[in-house]
Amino acid sequence: MKTLMQWKVEEYHQLIQLGIFRDRRVELLEGQLIKMAPEGPTHAYLTGGIANYLNRLLSGMALVREAHPITLANSEPEPDIAIVKLPRGQYRDRHPGPDDIFWLIEIAQSTLDYDLNDKKKAYAKAGIQEYWVLEINLRQINQVHQFLKPIRGIYESEKIYRTGKIIPCAFANIEVDVNQLWQ
Repeated sequence: MKTLMQWKVEEYHQLIQLGIFRDRRVELLEGQLIKMAPEGPTHAYLTGGIANYLNRLLSGMALVREAHPITLANSEPEPDIAIVKLPRGQYRDRHPGPDDIFWLIEIAQSTLDYDLNDKKKAYAKAGIQEYWVLEINLRQINQVHQFLKPIRGIYESEKIYRTGKIIPCAFANIEVDVNQLWQ
């Protein structure tokens, strides 16, 4: 039987400070170091466009962070987009934690299984109230998986959108046009 080493967030931070991951893209998820997939041009294009769109919609109400860490109990993933509480200055000396996060977005082209399973479980366990996975499928229609209501480490609600508008649970007065996400 293989025993994997479990890492604590503090130990992960020490490794970062020592420069251990200088030439590697990794994230800490549920105590495990996970190699991050390289970002392709479609992924990068969509991340930037979605962040710009959400910045316009949420101006003055939330901070939209692109591909920066968040800190959970035994994880420090880097979601593609994190919509977090203002003011920005509170994140000068720390990453946003579960109480700071309105919702998270992952853009899944080559990472769909990881995003819909491992990351979804970690985010639900941490109590992240809303999580979206934007499924990019170059041969079929793209879709958005919206997960809500984390209870005992599981999201109780999942909706899938191909078109229409999504109302984020933290912002009842905002409508996110699904078609705009793919622009």
